[in-house]
Amino acid sequence: MRSTLSLLAIGIGVTLVAGCGSPVTPTTPTSAAGGAVTITNCGREVTVAGAPGAAVGLSPSQTELLLRLGLAGSLVGQAQTATAPLPEDVAGLAADVAVLSESKPPSREQLLNAKPDFVFSPTTYEFNAEQGFASLEQLREAGVAAYVATGGCADRRMSGTVEDVFTDLENLGKVFAVPDKAAPLIEKGKADLAEVDAALANREKPTVAQVYLEGTTVTAIGAGIEYDIIRRAGGDNVFSPQDPQFAKFFAAQITPEALAAANPDALVFAANSPEHRQSTVDYLTRTFPDMTAVREQRLIAIDASDTYPGTLGNVSVVREIAERLHPDAFTS
Repeated sequence: MRSTLSLLAIGIGVTLVAGCGSPVTPTTPTSAAGGAVTITNCGREVTVAGAPGAAVGLSPSQTELLLRLGLAGSLVGQAQTATAPLPEDVAGLAADVAVLSESKPPSREQLLNAKPDFVFSPTTYEFNAEQGFASLEQLREAGVAAYVATGGCADRRMSGTVEDVFTDLENLGKVFAVPDKAAPLIEKGKADLAEVDAALANREKPTVAQVYLEGTTVTAIGAGIEYDIIRRAGGDNVFSPQDPQFAKFFAAQITPEALAAANPDALVFAANSPEHRQSTVDYLTRTFPDMTAVREQRLIAIDASDTYPGTLGNVSVVREIAERLHPDAFTS
């Protein structure tokens, strides 16, 4: 289970590692002898001499993406495996992949001992040398290419969108020479979002607050991918990047009184286990009995892992929330 601290580290960490100053953008690959490919990632160039054959997914979301690209045979490690389960349809593909860490990123020694030639991370936090992780510079010196999910780049964490994962798929398709595997995933994701857009066209947007609860501590989300998820799902965020507390960071601790004053029509909250989900519902019901969202029973739980940068869950959770906010807009 990830605590609030580790969930927020996904955002905090992107400001701590040098070399990741701008968002990931797809670029035209540079070809050379041996099939070399160069892409731009977080403001730096990442070059591979050929399709990597020893990759590591530094979180389940990244491992899943590599598996869906048909790269199970190229994986030599997976990390942070206790933070979220792999989807059932791909979990078996990773059964024999070495687990480098469970509840936090692997140490520098754990990662380098796996002898990877490519690592894929949700954010730059996983490369924070002060925490004992391998830095981007250390990996470069060891001949290891490192790729950070688009939404996890420092300058992107506040303005990331659901569609950032398509950039990741396109870039990974180039790096691993599997554009034929990436294209259908991108096509399906865009079609799924378009279907939601069509269903919600011209509908009035209910007000929505997105929060994360740990005990009685309330953290509100007001920017980044999470903010865009609510927008794409047909919700009107009561917290936004224009608010002072979210001007520089996508999440902020707020008082219960501040949440009560916002009085949203619906509450979306991230949970990382069934127990956490139930404890959050219990707290919200007990603390805010007069809030519209509570009275109308519009407490919408989502898996915390679906909000991490670089995951297809960013796409699927849009429909999941939209169906709760606008149940009559979907027939199935």
